[in-house]
Amino acid sequence: MHILAAGGSGYIGSVLVPRLLDHGHRVTVLDRLYFGDTLAEPRARFKDRLRIVRGDVRTFDTTLLDGVDAVVDLAGISNDPSCELEPDVTQSVNVGGTKRLALAAQKRGVGRYVYSSSCSVYGHGDGLGLVETSPPQPVSLYSRTKAETEEFLFDLGRQARPAMDVTCLRLATVFGLSPRMRFDLAVNVMTKNAYVQRRIMVDGGGRQWRPFVHVLDAARAFELALTGDRSKLASEVFNVGTDTSNIQVLNLAFRVRDAIPGTEIVHAPTDPDLRDYNVSFEKIRRTLDFRTEHSIDDGIREVLGALRDGVVDPDERRWYTLKQYVFLRDAERAYRDLAVDGKLLSVAS
Repeated sequence: MHILAAGGSGYIGSVLVPRLLDHGHRVTVLDRLYFGDTLAEPRARFKDRLRIVRGDVRTFDTTLLDGVDAVVDLAGISNDPSCELEPDVTQSVNVGGTKRLALAAQKRGVGRYVYSSSCSVYGHGDGLGLVETSPPQPVSLYSRTKAETEEFLFDLGRQARPAMDVTCLRLATVFGLSPRMRFDLAVNVMTKNAYVQRRIMVDGGGRQWRPFVHVLDAARAFELALTGDRSKLASEVFNVGTDTSNIQVLNLAFRVRDAIPGTEIVHAPTDPDLRDYNVSFEKIRRTLDFRTEHSIDDGIREVLGALRDGVVDPDERRWYTLKQYVFLRDAERAYRDLAVDGKLLSVAS
């Protein structure tokens, strides 16, 4: 199978792409590479079966989709603070870019489209064990873009000719090690702060519910959605995680503290966190026989071990999505303000 992975060098993509290659697929990655070259090792190992195209879902040459069997759409500006930095850009990338990619895929005969959505679409959920038919109540720009795009994709999948099977995966909050590491996700950042500062800051009182899923399990779910029984996947949405991964944020902090003795838990003097959702993962288990293999405690130990061994640098700017976006925005502005004939320090010839 030839798979196009939009955003394929990101946190999940840089774990998923080598997995797809290991299992014999050919992969084309479309990515802006904002966070560096995270696929150097698989590119050297798999050579012609991996093609990396530096581009933007809003502007890429759609002939890139020729001969593609399936698209996995991981592209977009992620996390709430990063989305709020430039709301118009977020809307154009997360909604406009995905719509353009999906329409181009359908017109060029791509058979499957798997979209990376988020359990955050449930927002401030009513009750425990929210299921895929529970009404979305997004409370952030990020989650609103996910909910809007899901609706568009399912409409496209139902109406498009030629037909294109659409599957949306609503991921729990992801954690664990990745070549494109992230220290702005709850398990990862709490572990990092406990190790570096011996201190964990808990926002919003800590009573809010969150579900979590390891990045390796998320990658397995995407592979299953790309290659599994189409009759079970077409026009379907699945929550991705496990029921035992639902945990209140304060209890997560306690689990990290237990792994790193001497850690202090501090409550931030902030407004209550409006995001509060406890999610059921029965559908993906029952329909696709999907079960997670990595627990929250596994992730805490994994990230802690990588920090202790110096495998990841907790001060690396690229591991913090908002910091990297601010850096890139400011660099773009400085270049625009200071460049002469497209040059900064050298003289145009």
